[in-house]
Amino acid sequence: MTAVEAGQVTAAANALERAFITREPCDPVAEFLGAVDIDAAYRTQQVLTERRIAQGARVVGRKIGLTSEAVQKQIGVDRPDFGVLFDDMRYDSDELIPISRLLQPKAEAEVAFLLKNDILDGSDPVTVRNAVAYAFPALEIVDSRIADWRIGITDTVADNASSGVFVIGGTGTPLDRVEPAEVMMSMRRGGYVVSEGTGRACLGDPLNALAWLAATAIEFGSPLRAGDLVLSGALGPMVPVRPGDVFVADITPLGSVTARFTQREEQK
Repeated sequence: MTAVEAGQVTAAANALERAFITREPCDPVAEFLGAVDIDAAYRTQQVLTERRIAQGARVVGRKIGLTSEAVQKQIGVDRPDFGVLFDDMRYDSDELIPISRLLQPKAEAEVAFLLKNDILDGSDPVTVRNAVAYAFPALEIVDSRIADWRIGITDTVADNASSGVFVIGGTGTPLDRVEPAEVMMSMRRGGYVVSEGTGRACLGDPLNALAWLAATAIEFGSPLRAGDLVLSGALGPMVPVRPGDVFVADITPLGSVTARFTQREEQK
């Protein structure tokens, strides 16, 4: 990386970190990284990850973003990306989530995987499937530090794949009892259905998304490990979150998961 490139990555990381701390969205960081340099965007993400770890955060897994064609169309991109899950991003089903920690949140339902083995060969479907201990119903609350969600691929990658918080439901289902591609999802807000989809909306199969992530993680020199939690990607369109909202996602046959948000003035 040249001095200029290093300075651009640092400037992008600083802008995103400032937005995270102040809860004031920033302009697109493509201003620093360009619109297509995904490698520079992941370097920016890594800088921010290292800063969070230095501040005491613990990495518990990864998230895959932009796996649903519907979500890709909403965002205006044409490929998946990935980000890091930290311990303080996780909430239990029905636990109150402080809306004040989020900027521009949107909810999406997906399948989460807990790994029991390292994945050192992301190209082998059998290895990928056998690495999964359990599948769970999950709600990811995506968020963007970029004002008005004016993001391209480098913006969202640099911004930890536009991650916010996530909620895991149930006690887990072994894969010999479910085919992730066949799951049916219905997400309600206040009792009204606001998003629907199936496992096939996630790159044809959430296990395909996991295989993509495994291969990409190996390429980046940080393979998926036993104990990692992986959010595999949206099963339908994401929906804006408002203060006081309650989302319930039924992902058959995995079960249900609930994300409940405080009013703005309330804290966890």
